[in-house]
Amino acid sequence: MNRKPASNRLKNEKPMATLNLGQSGASKALITGGAGFIGSHLAEALLARGYDVTVIDNLSTGQFENIAHLTDHPHFRFAIDTITNEVVMDRLVSECTVIFHLAAAVGVELIVQDPVHVIETNVLGSHVVLKIANRYRRKVLIASTSEIYGKNDHAPFHENADQVLGPTTKSRWSYATSKAVDEFLGLAYYRQLGLPVVIFRLFNTVGPRQTGQYGMVVPRFVQQALRGEPLTIYDNGQQTRCFCDVTDSVAAIIRLAECPEAIGNVFNVGSTAEVSIMELARTVLTLVNGDYRDEYSAVVGAEGQHMIFIPYEKAYEPGFEDMRRRVPDISKIKAMTGWEPTVPWDETLRRIIQSLRSKVICGNPSSSAEETSTDRS
Repeated sequence: MNRKPASNRLKNEKPMATLNLGQSGASKALITGGAGFIGSHLAEALLARGYDVTVIDNLSTGQFENIAHLTDHPHFRFAIDTITNEVVMDRLVSECTVIFHLAAAVGVELIVQDPVHVIETNVLGSHVVLKIANRYRRKVLIASTSEIYGKNDHAPFHENADQVLGPTTKSRWSYATSKAVDEFLGLAYYRQLGLPVVIFRLFNTVGPRQTGQYGMVVPRFVQQALRGEPLTIYDNGQQTRCFCDVTDSVAAIIRLAECPEAIGNVFNVGSTAEVSIMELARTVLTLVNGDYRDEYSAVVGAEGQHMIFIPYEKAYEPGFEDMRRRVPDISKIKAMTGWEPTVPWDETLRRIIQSLRSKVICGNPSSSAEETSTDRS
């Protein structure tokens, strides 16, 4: 079979016969969507552990600047292409030992505005990854999302909790459905074909390089505060989330990759520290401005000077539905791997503010656009 070579698409490519395996014959990782927010942090962490790392990303939402500092690393390669290009994926999968499948279309705004892109990217892309992984019998770790749980109100969510989604007439639920199909397909490859598959559901992962471009709340709040603009809060701000530092999430993903017992299982990955969006907004303003809490305590109605409340139907679409709470039960991953988050969410906020401050001042607040993953904001 004649296949078009992918060599013209690779940065730092080495011929297969002479590829340096790194420290002690280390594993070779392929990261789909690796130029995005989580993928770029994962690439850094894997390189630090002695892996050879190849990233494939078409840069539709990921940014080259997220991985630019890695391109001179002797054990890093970058392929600019889509994961639905089966010729290129065949080559890259054949050369790796483990696949971290993070490539996906995410973000509430993107989901509402372009549901065709979301569904096709997530479902068709995952199909290609699994089909070719099975051809070469490569382990696959699939990034899923807390959106899977939908409107289920029995938090904290354990991995076997019910999916409670809205009607198909609401495009808001297309992302959760597409990721559910990814999970079903991945588990089918495991159960029917014996492919080693691990699924991890990310809960609100945050950190440097994340963008507010597609509705991610933390970078959006930070950018608005740094520009001296009111923070836009959807609904009444009483909905809660659990924000997990990206370094903690990446540590969990790697532990799952290196845990043989994880194969064939689904895991929640996230923080259990529940924070309301209102509390998040106040904390961002405090960290950026220094004196916000004092002012808020002293002045009646001070929120009106710093925040704008927007109904969901105006922010997204008529009849938009959101989850009031999104809290993971992480007992399963803790019992199997010993992982639990360690970075406090306010410490993560400080890092995000520091990383975005110079970009906002220079007028480039969205230059850290992200990939894929994951209800990841």
